Amino acid sequence: MKNVILIGMPGCGKSTIGVVLAKSLGFGFTDTDLIICEKKGQKLQDLIDNQGIDKFLETEEEVGRELNCKNTVVATGGSMVMNPKAMENLKSLGTVVYIDVPLEVLKKRINNMKTRGIVFEKGETLNDIFEKRSPLYKKYSDITVAVFKNDSLEHTVAKIVNKL
Repeated sequence: MKNVILIGMPGCGKSTIGVVLAKSLGFGFTDTDLIICEKKGQKLQDLIDNQGIDKFLETEEEVGRELNCKNTVVATGGSMVMNPKAMENLKSLGTVVYIDVPLEVLKKRINNMKTRGIVFEKGETLNDIFEKRSPLYKKYSDITVAVFKNDSLEHTVAKIVNKL
């Protein structure tokens, strides 16, 4: 196993799970959203607001396409799966794990979509994003880990480690 790539909806816990998973595997950790922020010198929401969705997705694709690492857990942005070229590279780097969290749980975790740095078209709801992206998460994943509302962080990480 070279790397573990985490994909899933915004609010599913990729970054939080990723840090603990990296520690348990003895791997490094990186977050593509943080790479984008560092590269552009702005917060995700500011990039989306100032440059628009298309430009943000271009930047996200570039980061996904150019990522090259070893022995690393990678937390991707929720919209990374909308970039086929980026996902092709990420899949070549390691095992892709879909963190599958029910929509009802996501709704409780995400208080304000407009300030969270989430890519969505005007008028789209969290339900719409969930419906659009779920098939992509399933398509690109090598492993799916279902996370239920009462699952602890440690239990979720243990599920991933067991499936790896």
